[in-house]
Amino acid sequence: GFLHYVVTDCEFNSSKLNDIEYTESYYYNKLEIIRFSSSVGKFVGYTEVGIKNAERLNNGPEVIARRAQKESYCLSNVGIDVESALTKS
Repeated sequence: GFLHYVVTDCEFNSSKLNDIEYTESYYYNKLEIIRFSSSVGKFVGYTEVGIKNAERLNNGPEVIARRAQKESYCLSNVGIDVESALTKS
């Protein structure tokens, strides 16, 4: 069989927006084929298919939507995680 999955990640050092990096990685059969990183600001392909898709995604509305994820997805969740960690430590 074939396996396709997406890993979404928010890495942070504090709850400040500048200290957060949002990544979204697409895998096929355990091989990362394409990734969006908020620090780069665009999709980057790692395979022949990934490079073609990165070019297509970077020229469409998908790249704009992913850029907004850092603030809309990460910022609110990081605040919850930081508060939870501080109250339990």
